[in-house]
Amino acid sequence: MTQLNDASLAVAANPVEATVMVLDDDAVMREFLRTFLADRGYRAVPLSSPEEAVARYQAERPAAVILDMAFPGKMDGLDALAALKKIDRDVPVIVLSGHGNTATVVQAMKLGAAAFVNKPFERADLEVPLTQALAHRRLRRDVQTLAQELASQVRHTPIVGRSARMAEVQELIDRIADTDATVLIRGESGTGKELVARALSSASPRRGKPFVKVNCGALPSELLESELFGFERGAFTGAFQHKPGKLEFANFGTLFLDEIGDLPLALQAKLLQVLQDGEFARLGGKHDVRVDVRVIAATNRDLDGAVAEGQFREDLYFRLNVVCINLPPLRERREEIPVLTDHFLKKYSVLYRKRCIELSTESQQQLTEYDWPGNVRELENVIKRAVMLGSDAAIAKEIARAKAVVGRRPPAAGRRPPIARVPPPFVSAQPSVATQRPPVDAGEPASYSLKDISRTAAREAERELIMKMLQHTRWNRKETAAMLGISYKALLYKIKENGLDKA
Repeated sequence: MTQLNDASLAVAANPVEATVMVLDDDAVMREFLRTFLADRGYRAVPLSSPEEAVARYQAERPAAVILDMAFPGKMDGLDALAALKKIDRDVPVIVLSGHGNTATVVQAMKLGAAAFVNKPFERADLEVPLTQALAHRRLRRDVQTLAQELASQVRHTPIVGRSARMAEVQELIDRIADTDATVLIRGESGTGKELVARALSSASPRRGKPFVKVNCGALPSELLESELFGFERGAFTGAFQHKPGKLEFANFGTLFLDEIGDLPLALQAKLLQVLQDGEFARLGGKHDVRVDVRVIAATNRDLDGAVAEGQFREDLYFRLNVVCINLPPLRERREEIPVLTDHFLKKYSVLYRKRCIELSTESQQQLTEYDWPGNVRELENVIKRAVMLGSDAAIAKEIARAKAVVGRRPPAAGRRPPIARVPPPFVSAQPSVATQRPPVDAGEPASYSLKDISRTAAREAERELIMKMLQHTRWNRKETAAMLGISYKALLYKIKENGLDKA
């Protein structure tokens, strides 16, 4: 007897009260099938003609149909199959025939038959395809239900998790969503800062209006200025026509400035004007443009330290920090890992049309005990790969690989706390030629300020880390960007900035 796979058995484990319509003109066969189905916990609806089956189908709504091919009336088995499929194309139909030929089988399969069983048959010959057909139907319905749930949700992923820390975040979102207050979202990379920004927008009076995202760390200063503020025709070489910026696209809506800590100082002054007066000038423009925009900013940097070091304007910091939402890292809310894991398993099973895998106790323990330096984003990627591969064995491999990568990172080049002051950047013992400066002789007047030396050391550490990550991923830029917690565009820019494109 053919063995069912685990998924089919799991789905079909509770067939009680499932209705199966039996369509056969032989009274003896109908009674045999009725008893056969009743012994297995199904409710049988035995009928003797296709016309009666079509008439009663909507009232019965069977989970499956067992259909004989031979009928003496106007409708034969193929006609009945076509009629039933027209009413419900998803219903599994198992065709029975005492003298079926290849042409009949092919035609029945083309009309949508789930299986073909030749008479006479053993009980197992019918039991296996019936159980599998019902299992597949229930799986399809589960997938449809999940798809409808996803479709009914807002376009972004909802905030998942009910720990005490996240309950405080949700409460704060509820309290300030209906205001126009500027919000600063702080947290490590991958904690879900954009989700919070979208939740604020969706719950605000500006819902339904544009939500425009700008990644301040993904573009060089010149491109970022034109992206944010737009430009006039003739503002620079190649500016053949006027182009509005993201601020204008976000008018009456919400502007989300991600990685605000990477905004160049020159642009910080222009953004401050927008926050103060609601006005700005396009690149090359002679007149101010007025906008009504709510600004939400996010960062994983220590802005207090950046202000102290003169890298971020203090007045802009106070304008942005009207309301501050601090997102805790995943390692500080481990009780949410099972909930998030279940959410991602269902989400990607639907998106990729894969079986929703079950995690072993060992995999669940590994997920809970791992520190997740990449936070929720890293967890999501691990679960996504497991769903695509159809096995939780991928989870152990991904976590082991991630631990090995973290173990090879420079001491201070890992994650930085979003609120606390960060430690001094790691300086490589052998700085690269592209960024190396001559040493300062202690006996001579210093030719560099402490700020210059700090920036140089930071550039060296950044270049060293990016190079190591690129070598580890064999120059897979997308994977490297994900591991570093930056966007793909930002990585390409940093590769070019550090001269690694020539390496």
